Amino acid sequence: MNRRFFITTTGAAVAGSLISTGAQAASVITLEQAALPYPAEALEPHIDATTMNIHFGKHHVAYITNLTKALETAKIQTRNIVELISDLSKVPADSLAAIRNNGGGHVNHTWFWQWMAPAGSGPSAPEGKLGEAIQSTFGSLDDFKKLFGEAGTKRFGSGWAWLIVKKDGKLAVTSTPNQDNPLMKGLVPDADLGTPILGLDVWEHAYYLKYQNKRPDYITAWWNVVNWTAVAKGYEAAKA
Repeated sequence: MNRRFFITTTGAAVAGSLISTGAQAASVITLEQAALPYPAEALEPHIDATTMNIHFGKHHVAYITNLTKALETAKIQTRNIVELISDLSKVPADSLAAIRNNGGGHVNHTWFWQWMAPAGSGPSAPEGKLGEAIQSTFGSLDDFKKLFGEAGTKRFGSGWAWLIVKKDGKLAVTSTPNQDNPLMKGLVPDADLGTPILGLDVWEHAYYLKYQNKRPDYITAWWNVVNWTAVAKGYEAAKA
């Protein structure tokens, strides 16, 4: 698996979002949030505009603000947040929790917006090599959705459900707590490590205004706005 290629393509918005102002001002860094690739109301009725505006404009922004502060405190300069959170072993202990949580929040959400698209704007199911891999690995698309849905539904509290490409190139479904993701070596169990190509945010802020405590209903509706074109590109990159 060419993980660097994946980071450079699928994670480009994250990898390039940390910008140093120059060697003479190494302590000053700026994180930027990429614009949504569609209007906030474009995912309705499955995900409402109010939730999208709050989720993108407040929750994601808060992760960026807090990550910026944590990086400044830790005196860390890097241009690639994905690589930073993939190996946090060199992060100072007193900054680890803040960079883990907010770095994960920034990376995961940047991917999340790209993994969705307005219903009907692309294929409604995985096609090509990705479709073949899902069928051969899980038996059928419905079986995959069931397993993925269970990963999201059974995640206690806050977290994510993931479709990943493992080191051997095979697909797997897993979940992580809070803002962890399957790239976080040393924090995530080895069995759950891999390259994320699809992820679902099951924090309550992602769905509670519309679905209240009915997380399974949110997951079922979310399949209508999955951007299978983006997922397929991530799969090809991870396999390269």
